[in-house]
Amino acid sequence: MGAATLEKLIWVLIFGGMLLFSLGLFIGRGGGESLAWALLAIGTGAVAVGVLLIFLRARMPGDDAGKPDQ
Repeated sequence: MGAATLEKLIWVLIFGGMLLFSLGLFIGRGGGESLAWALLAIGTGAVAVGVLLIFLRARMPGDDAGKPDQ
């Protein structure tokens, strides 16, 4: 998996997870308890995986685009 693909996956997981989490909060207020808990759990898991992938990406050898010139 390339660095660019991993970075896209990270953003999708983090923002998608936050969206699912907030959707679970709104559904929970409407009375759908089991669906709300499922969305909260899936959203939290997606954000957690995205954050872990950030650390994985930081440890990958990659291009020097972000480093200042010497």
